[in-house]
Amino acid sequence: MARSTYYYHTKRLSEPDGHDDARAAIRKIYDHHKGRYGYRRVTSQLHNDGIHLNHKTVQKLMVGMNLYGKRKKARYKSYKGEIGKIAPNVIDRDFVATAPNQKWTTDVTEVKIKDRKIYLSPILDMFNGEIISYTISYHPDLKMAMKMLDKAFKKTDIPKGLILHSDQGWHYQHLRYQKALKDRNIVQSMSRKGNCLDNAMMENFFGLMKSELLYLQEWDSVEQFAKELVKYVRYYNNDRIKLRLKGKSPVQYRALFQSKSAS
Repeated sequence: MARSTYYYHTKRLSEPDGHDDARAAIRKIYDHHKGRYGYRRVTSQLHNDGIHLNHKTVQKLMVGMNLYGKRKKARYKSYKGEIGKIAPNVIDRDFVATAPNQKWTTDVTEVKIKDRKIYLSPILDMFNGEIISYTISYHPDLKMAMKMLDKAFKKTDIPKGLILHSDQGWHYQHLRYQKALKDRNIVQSMSRKGNCLDNAMMENFFGLMKSELLYLQEWDSVEQFAKELVKYVRYYNNDRIKLRLKGKSPVQYRALFQSKSAS
């Protein structure tokens, strides 16, 4: 390399580029979300905060700061054969909902920490990805699923025609579970056997939870993880923005929809 070229590039690297404030804002967002945001979501949050940078600029700045979003996936399977009634696949991978409480989905995921297991059983609204209710249990029993339903029913006025989708796990084939849905005129839908793409929205949430919480640190106990899981669900619903929700969190997007509907 010619000496003049070397000194030209050295000078460029040492000169300020006018992005110091942007770097500080990016670092603040990245740290607040514990490394869970990649450059696209950081860009959206910057826009929400009144800082309008191109996503390519944000990506370049984050690479220069060695900041990367973290991801990893894992999955729990609850299928134990046909022990009850199998419902048709009403959803059929149509995950689009035009309003809250039209389409819900549920599943169970397992987390293992130091030879002990803990289970999360949530209900997710396909409209905005919001977790409507959930239970955390040390045993993947029917009580876990029924308590989840009870919490959802107490929190929400169930509209006629609501669809609740799941896989063919034994909980969802159980007579008590199916009767609870039927008593409230909820339409039950089930994925095809062994096809996780039929419940992709819930699989996506489990993947996010594990990449953004479980895999970020070493856990001393399942009890410690359970406490942080409660905080994460609250964070996910209220604080974590989604690009498909126009840079809003699930709760913010629902509130925006309801305010527009009321006006």
